[in-house]
Amino acid sequence: MGEVIKGTATDGHKFDLYLAQPNYAAKGGIVLIQETFGVNDHIRSVAEDFASDGYLVGAPSLFDRIASNIELGRNPEGIARGKGLKENLGNENPLFDITSTINIVKSAGNVAVIGYCWGGTLAWLSACQIDGLSAAVSYYGDEVSGLTHMNPKCPTILHFGENDPFIPLSEVTLFKEMQPDCTVHLYPTGGSFNCQQANNFNLTSSKIALERTMEHLAKYII
Repeated sequence: MGEVIKGTATDGHKFDLYLAQPNYAAKGGIVLIQETFGVNDHIRSVAEDFASDGYLVGAPSLFDRIASNIELGRNPEGIARGKGLKENLGNENPLFDITSTINIVKSAGNVAVIGYCWGGTLAWLSACQIDGLSAAVSYYGDEVSGLTHMNPKCPTILHFGENDPFIPLSEVTLFKEMQPDCTVHLYPTGGSFNCQQANNFNLTSSKIALERTMEHLAKYII
């Protein structure tokens, strides 16, 4: 099982960080970036899964800049509160916390960022704005299509659902045209297809996306 440690961002902010360690020598580091529900059971479970594959995984609690110990459910109240927290926080301050987490997990070697939904957007921003990453993976980043003017500094793959109501397929198509060096994978499902707690969870798509993610990590992290 992982443990919660304290991280310190470059601007002095202190935040909780869920750290999951492999049972043997790590082959690289992963910064796992949360959805708008906080570092909850789902994110901790994903962190443990990547750790079981040999990676040192850090999941920063990005909402700590507003309040501590925020874990939200996938109900109307949790969705509304998470959206409000995200809008309040913005996308720039979390990059400080992500950078600090990179500096922690890089003790294991090369580092990748992996994010889901809001975290998928932040993974894209990290790939484009933070130095020192070896790979990035974005799952259904809801604002990525509006950030096509940016260019990643590391190899980046992106996963999208064809029927995601928040990310029109036309926007994904445009993104692919604007970013020909990125690999974009489409799945015959909606958004949040990787989360077992979500109504749109799709076992087949999540397995295929994970296989592609692990291949990407194996190519650029080890």
